[in-house]
Amino acid sequence: MKYMLVLQWPASSIEEYDAMVNIESLLIEVLPKGDSVDGHDAGSGEVNIFVETDDPQRTYQRIRSVLGVHDAWSGIRIAYRNMEGGPYTVLWPSNLRQFSVA
Repeated sequence: MKYMLVLQWPASSIEEYDAMVNIESLLIEVLPKGDSVDGHDAGSGEVNIFVETDDPQRTYQRIRSVLGVHDAWSGIRIAYRNMEGGPYTVLWPSNLRQFSVA
C-alpha cells in the first residue's frame, strides 16, 4: 500500500471507545477490495482508525458513503499521508488546515 488514511475524532469515554471499535468493524466489512484496516489507537482525547490504501480519494468516498449518516461523522477528521511519512493531506472537513496523530 502507498498511503495511510486516518479517521480521527474526539473521544474520552469507554462508550466512545466502544463506538470506535464498532466503526472499525464496519469499515473492515465495507472498504474497497485491496484496502485494509491497520488498527486503531486511543488517547489524548481522540481515537484514530488507520486504513492502508493505494487510492485515498476512493477510500474516503466509500467511507463517507457509509459513515456520512453515522453519529461519529459530526466530529470526524480524515487525512492521509505517504506510508513512509511526511505531511498529512486533509480530506475532511474541507476547512481543516492541520492534522496530526497524538
